[in-house]
Amino acid sequence: MKKILIAVFCLCSFAATAQTCYSLPQLLDSAKQNNIALRTADYDIEAARQQRKEAFTKYFPNISATGLWFNANKGMAQASVTPSELVPEGLKNLVPTDVAQTIAGMLPQEVVKAFTDPISISMMKNGTIASIMALQPVFVGGQIVNGNKLARVGEDVSILKKRLSENEVEQTAEQYFWQLASLQEKQKTVAAVEVLLNDIFKDVNVAVEAGVAMKNDLLQVQLRKNDVASQKLKLQNGISILRLLLGQYCGLTDSAFVLTYDTSVASPLREKDDHQQALLGTAEYQLLEKQVEATRLQRKMTIGQNLPSVAVGAGYNYHNLLDSKRSFGMIFATINLPISQWWGGSHAMKRSKIALQKAEDQLNDNAQLLKIRMQNAWNGVEEAYQQLKLAEQSIEQAEENLRLNRNYYEAGISTMSDLLQAQLLYQQACDKRTDAFAEYHTKLMEYRHATGK
Repeated sequence: MKKILIAVFCLCSFAATAQTCYSLPQLLDSAKQNNIALRTADYDIEAARQQRKEAFTKYFPNISATGLWFNANKGMAQASVTPSELVPEGLKNLVPTDVAQTIAGMLPQEVVKAFTDPISISMMKNGTIASIMALQPVFVGGQIVNGNKLARVGEDVSILKKRLSENEVEQTAEQYFWQLASLQEKQKTVAAVEVLLNDIFKDVNVAVEAGVAMKNDLLQVQLRKNDVASQKLKLQNGISILRLLLGQYCGLTDSAFVLTYDTSVASPLREKDDHQQALLGTAEYQLLEKQVEATRLQRKMTIGQNLPSVAVGAGYNYHNLLDSKRSFGMIFATINLPISQWWGGSHAMKRSKIALQKAEDQLNDNAQLLKIRMQNAWNGVEEAYQQLKLAEQSIEQAEENLRLNRNYYEAGISTMSDLLQAQLLYQQACDKRTDAFAEYHTKLMEYRHATGK
């Protein structure tokens, strides 16, 4: 029986050489390169990086320039002035009234009228104003510093989210991989069973023609061959669909590929980690830590919004409002006290303190859940490994049972039904080992992701 299996596996391997072969690392790498979720995560990282750079510019002075030109339909500053009213009262008292009247009589009427009639004055009908200012924050309650730290935390969060997306992509691709690998192994088993049944059919046919066996035995073998052919067809269809799914997920253009993998199984003990230490390296735990850090920084910024702010500045101004060009520079300092904001600000600070406590509690609670998930994943690995070992033992027992029943049938002390039942038990044992093999690797994959590997 072993010789038949070896011959079939060698034949399948030779046929596979004509097809493209992919290993698990190759498919995982291809899936990460072609997945839309990871490309979206890259965009999010770049956006967070630009936001961090934007926050850094708040350290520099805020420079602004203003220009204004206007032309009004009338002067913005208008007044009516009588020249005689501009003479000081002291000067009027020095000149007697009769003398003033005599002088007025000697002057032309136009001069007297100009002196006593009001004069309209209009200014700033048009003009130009220009200024440039630079304002440098000196103290704003730590909002700039904490804002930059918060932007960096946002970038770190985007990177961690990409790690989670990569884990999800790898898990999905690996699940498809081992499902397809399982069907490939079952296909090999069916091919081996076909060889075995063909061999039995030839021997029984010869025995029937020689008159030493009943034709019913030949019919039983033929029915069993038909059943195996039906299984083979279902496997081919399942393999075809899984190839399409895996190829689409990994961005492959070839749908006629085969998988390469090592069928040997090593002890899982080398995979086990210290769960407390592994917890610190998981993306989920680090995201929780970043959430606490971000909440703490937001609390500091809330406090900073209720503190005084100080800034210094310098500027240069130009105008020609009074028909004369003037320019001047200046330096200044500003202090802003958010007095009325303190009323609501005290409640905002209390609210931010509650949010920080909530984030810290979530970190502690979810950390315990993550360690429970690791232990549960490890239990699954150990159980799958034991099931695989039991399945391998079952194959050895089923193979020996098949060998004995074939010898018994050829010796005439066993029926064809017993032989075919032994063959069915052997095929079921092989399929069970195949399922256990795929399940073991799936559980290993889940454990690696749970521990952040």
